[in-house]
Amino acid sequence: MNTSSAKPGFLARWYAATLRAKLERPFVHILFGARQTGKSTLLNSLLPADTLCINLADPAERSLHHSHPDEFRRACQALPRGDSPRHVFVDEAQNVPAIFDGVQSLYDGDKRRWRFVLCGSSARRLRQSGANLLPGRAFVHHLYPLVMSEQPPPNSNPAWSDSPLPLPWPKGEPSAATFPPWPIEQRLAYGALPGVVLAEARDRADILKGFAMAYLEEEIRREALVKDWAAFLRFLCLAASESGNVLNYSAIARETGLSLPTVKSHYQLLEDMFIGFILPAFSGSSRKNLLSTPRFLFFDLGVRHAAAGLTPGEETARAQAGALFEQMVGLELWKRLQYQGSGRLHYLRTEDGSEVDYVIELDRRLIPVEVKWTEHPNSHDTRHLRTFLKEHPGRAKHAYLICRCHRPLQLDEAITALPWHVL
Repeated sequence: MNTSSAKPGFLARWYAATLRAKLERPFVHILFGARQTGKSTLLNSLLPADTLCINLADPAERSLHHSHPDEFRRACQALPRGDSPRHVFVDEAQNVPAIFDGVQSLYDGDKRRWRFVLCGSSARRLRQSGANLLPGRAFVHHLYPLVMSEQPPPNSNPAWSDSPLPLPWPKGEPSAATFPPWPIEQRLAYGALPGVVLAEARDRADILKGFAMAYLEEEIRREALVKDWAAFLRFLCLAASESGNVLNYSAIARETGLSLPTVKSHYQLLEDMFIGFILPAFSGSSRKNLLSTPRFLFFDLGVRHAAAGLTPGEETARAQAGALFEQMVGLELWKRLQYQGSGRLHYLRTEDGSEVDYVIELDRRLIPVEVKWTEHPNSHDTRHLRTFLKEHPGRAKHAYLICRCHRPLQLDEAITALPWHVL
């Protein structure tokens, strides 16, 4: 397979170079991610033109493979043999879990004849059906909404930048064909799904509302077989509204009329479908009054607005600018850690209200990060960071305040204020 570069017209994705290299390896490849994160577009840009493509999002195709389980094997065996593997791409593979058994049978019979690439937007159905996830045979990949390197800010970077968690382009990977630059207001208003970023401004809110209606509602109903659909919709709206906050299962159970175990199960469903993730509380402090309850973040701000029943747009963003800015930074840090494949992200809060928005744990180092919706940070904004540095002198050497200042500022000997656009 010639994977030296993506196809013309393809906008650069950070994970493309890594995926391109790994696709050369003689394993089955499974790419997970929420709908509309660009999984199919990325794979279509990397796979050869003669790839056998099976789209199980298509009802007719899905029905065919459900009613004729041998269809997949026969189609693969009909591909002519060659000097290099023949590529087989199955989109939305979780819709027919038996496909995984077919892949294993063919792969075990001849590891070099085919290169199977499966794509999915839900791990829930695969787990529930007991699907074969091909242990020992598969590389598992994930794709997320855009990171800032894929959609650079309109501001020019300063001559130097001391990011708490840099994510440079892979060596030799061109970064010129990036997505349109957006100012902070648009990022908070519409999120970072590739299709939304590329859409005309007048269409973005409708696309996100459609995502919430057609995907978050209909797909989840089909996936989870939710019994009380009205209560689930109330849960979905509340979960989106509370995105970024400390989880309060009891309060949401009261509001929705659902039991506590059901609320927890619904949150797990959102995780399984890559709609959100748990942000655990930091537990490595000597303080006795730490909160241990996690926070939950929706994977994209635009989807969060639509799921919460709000109209995605700059008016919605302005009404909650500080909270959304904090979530945007958290989402960016989390996505970078996922792509790097190491490190963890936490938050810290005490019962008396002392808080550090994010704590990056990487290679035994701790990097505390505060987020403030201000253009003029001062020493008062850094008080919790100073406390954290004093409590962890061996592991935490430097702290960061992400804000809207115009250039990097040194606020303390070990605390730097960074403009969001050089994060």
